[in-house]
Amino acid sequence: MAKIEIYSKDTCPYCLNAKALLASLGAEYEEINLTEQPDRVQEMLDRSGGRTTVPEIFINDKLIGGFDDLMAVHRKGDLKVMLAE
Repeated sequence: MAKIEIYSKDTCPYCLNAKALLASLGAEYEEINLTEQPDRVQEMLDRSGGRTTVPEIFINDKLIGGFDDLMAVHRKGDLKVMLAE
């Protein structure tokens, strides 16, 4: 099973959508809630190459990007393959 990490915030609808999509596919993920853990914002910035928006989604330590990026991967049919790795 793939290692999935999502940097999120409580009030972010795109974060909720990303988590719902992954849950619908049966994927488990680690959520790094920046509302509760603001000290981890720099970690997200470092890992994402300076991207400041949430969600920032990583699968097997590879940056996928935000919700739109995750949906694009899903629509291409690649997300299920990535999740199985």
